[in-house]
Amino acid sequence: MSLKHLIAGWAQPGRIDWIGLRPERRVGMIVVDEALISAGGLDGDRSRAGKRAVTLIQQEHLAAIGSFLGQGPVAPEILRRNLVVSGINLAALKGREVQVGDAILRFTVICAPCSRMEEALGKGGYSAVRGHGGWCAEVVRPGRVRQGDPVQPVD
Repeated sequence: MSLKHLIAGWAQPGRIDWIGLRPERRVGMIVVDEALISAGGLDGDRSRAGKRAVTLIQQEHLAAIGSFLGQGPVAPEILRRNLVVSGINLAALKGREVQVGDAILRFTVICAPCSRMEEALGKGGYSAVRGHGGWCAEVVRPGRVRQGDPVQPVD
């Protein structure tokens, strides 16, 4: 089997576990059950159109970040990503079109931690998030997303 074929494969669809909106900088997240993704990102979020319109993180990485800090899983609102997804490896989807609810996104670049992670998580917070901060995506096709919706590559 070729490497190209192996990279294109995936075991199972993931699912949306959590949706959050960042109405303004340094303002608490608004947790919602569903949201509309338009060309510029989630409606009600301060995102911007382009390769960073939507941010996603894996549920599985919240526990990893917490373990690096000697605690339980980190709350998603601390990391300020729009969507928490479980059951599928987001890193394996880089550059691919992915159906997320009714929308189609293309994963573009990693979401690197910002310097505020030390403030939010304490000493070592920045390093704990490195490599686990999730992905940014551009909007290929707008659509609605709901908690529980599937996340899977478009084949």
